[in-house]
Amino acid sequence: MNLPTLYTKRLIIRPLAVSDAEDMYEYAKTNLVGPKAGWAPHINLNETFTILRNMVLFKPQYELGNWAIVDKNTNKMIGTIELYNYIPNFKAELGYALNPAYWGQGLVTEAGLKVLEFGFDNLELKRIEAGTFLDNYQSQRVCEKLGMTREGVQRNGYIRYDGVIFDKVVYGITVEEYRDFIKNH
Repeated sequence: MNLPTLYTKRLIIRPLAVSDAEDMYEYAKTNLVGPKAGWAPHINLNETFTILRNMVLFKPQYELGNWAIVDKNTNKMIGTIELYNYIPNFKAELGYALNPAYWGQGLVTEAGLKVLEFGFDNLELKRIEAGTFLDNYQSQRVCEKLGMTREGVQRNGYIRYDGVIFDKVVYGITVEEYRDFIKNH
């Protein structure tokens, strides 16, 4: 499946491209993004390019692919968002990363709502879930703003790139909960 381009008030959410390497490296090299999402900070632009190329060209089974979150005003790629662990007509997991220069503006929530809409309306999913580290309060707040329910903590639920094991907070939203959330917000 080819990912569509989605639009919000402030964002273009389009398929990720290898040409996004410089914009991605800008935030992927920091300790503020990758470790909170489970991946190592990128060492150099070449590493980012290789990772991006693999993300774009080699889509594993049950992966829909990654979208670039693009600022409409500047056309700058400022983050990524994805639905992964996709099971057709059933469920998927939501993941996202954002350049710290754009934190605190509600942009991941804006992109996330559009991706939830796509998942429920176009893919006919019954459930979308997300997992965050126990100490990643920003990501947990995004899940809450998306109308997701905190369902529990998976003890030792995630092993990070460096072998450190973390508890993982699990959030979820069903299609019925999503429809009620949208109707009331």
